[in-house]
Amino acid sequence: MDAPQPSARAGGVVATLAFAGTVAAIMQTLVTPLIAELPQLLHTTPSNSAWVITVTLLVSAVCVPVSGRLGDLVGKRRMLLACSVPLVVGSVVCALSSSVTPMIIGRGLQGMGMGVVPLGIALLRDVVPAEKLSSSIALVSASMGIGGGLGLPIAAAVAQYASWRVLFWGSAVLAVAIATLIWFLIPDVPASAKGQRFDLLGALGLGVGLVCLLLGVSKGADWGWASATTLGLFAAAVVVLLGWGVWEMRIKDPLIDLRTTGRPRVLLTNVASIFVGFGMYASMLIIPQLLQFPDATGYGLGQSMLASGLWMAPGGIMMMIVSPFGGKLTDARGPKFTLICGVLVIALGYGLSLALMGSAWGLMLVGMVINSGVGLAYGSMPALIMSSVPLSETAAANGFNTLMRSLGTSIGSAVIGVVLAQMTVTMGGYSFTSEGGFRTGLMIGGGVALVAAAIAAVIPAARAATGGEKTDAAPTQEAATAEA
Repeated sequence: MDAPQPSARAGGVVATLAFAGTVAAIMQTLVTPLIAELPQLLHTTPSNSAWVITVTLLVSAVCVPVSGRLGDLVGKRRMLLACSVPLVVGSVVCALSSSVTPMIIGRGLQGMGMGVVPLGIALLRDVVPAEKLSSSIALVSASMGIGGGLGLPIAAAVAQYASWRVLFWGSAVLAVAIATLIWFLIPDVPASAKGQRFDLLGALGLGVGLVCLLLGVSKGADWGWASATTLGLFAAAVVVLLGWGVWEMRIKDPLIDLRTTGRPRVLLTNVASIFVGFGMYASMLIIPQLLQFPDATGYGLGQSMLASGLWMAPGGIMMMIVSPFGGKLTDARGPKFTLICGVLVIALGYGLSLALMGSAWGLMLVGMVINSGVGLAYGSMPALIMSSVPLSETAAANGFNTLMRSLGTSIGSAVIGVVLAQMTVTMGGYSFTSEGGFRTGLMIGGGVALVAAAIAAVIPAARAATGGEKTDAAPTQEAATAEA
């Protein structure tokens, strides 16, 4: 492997990759302020317009692990540039759309570009000096949460004071800026798995299985959890993913090496990632609704979309502030310790929410605490993964970990959505989620965070290169080689 680049250049790399991850996350939340208006804007039904959000989730879930593997095979810089192309094209298609079909196509293209974060995290291992690696991983990994926290108020302000098309033209400009920065600042390091074959059948199998699974999870509430369509999708997902697993175990150059993924350290980190994703997304669903519910309910705070976004913005800023400290904590105590601290902080935030949900200031504080925990947790998980996989699988393994986080957010969305939809009260002829429904959702979020802490606590230490001695150090090339 080439020696890490000088610190000045490494700083530019980290800044570029963090910016890319933040913009990718902003694109995911871009349409949130428009959800209620999409049927009118696109001349379609509410059920059809919901695909504008669902398609991005599905496409990114399929493309993130594939782009990670391709990054190992053909080079991470090349794949980062490739991911920026659908971000630009998709944004332009959305900006020009006047009906639902091109909007869905454009949002799907944007989903194809979400692989920039796992690719960027994997690239850090090649170019950043060892003493700065943990803090760099923490910042780039947390950028998805930072973008999600900042994207909502930005998108709400633009949607309220300008044309909704400006949102997508702006995202196109940001995507062009990302591509330009990657072209000039990201070094072209050799592909870590050069010469190996791309597992096309494995990519197709994983894609079909994930689409069936996530489609069932995300649309089950609309179609009915016991409907033939939903149950059929879940059954198909089980069959296809089991078949995919058998294929991956037999092929020489798999899309995802399940033997590596099955190691306790990697497996438990990925399982914890699902619960962390759940815990993060539960607050993102509940807090905006509490802020925007009519104050006549007695527990809603009557804020506008823009105001609620501004109340939530400090949470995204806290994630940005906390992530470098998470890197230092990882260097001092190891990524496992940082992960446990992160999920315990998330649980603390949910505990505070039960007492502070009656005021906007209280919910802002809750968001800051929860997002601080997310920043710690998100920064530690790639470090755990990269200390446990060979260099030739770095990007693919990070892509799979990102997929696990996305699976957690999807499950969290479905579970919390069911709770909020079922626990309602009727006022003035309208049904609203009850105060008990919100409290139940918050308790579920806190409980899930505690489950994540329990899983993180039993993650085994990595084995050092000599003597079988165990360690929990930050990722290095030597540690990965020892695990290989």
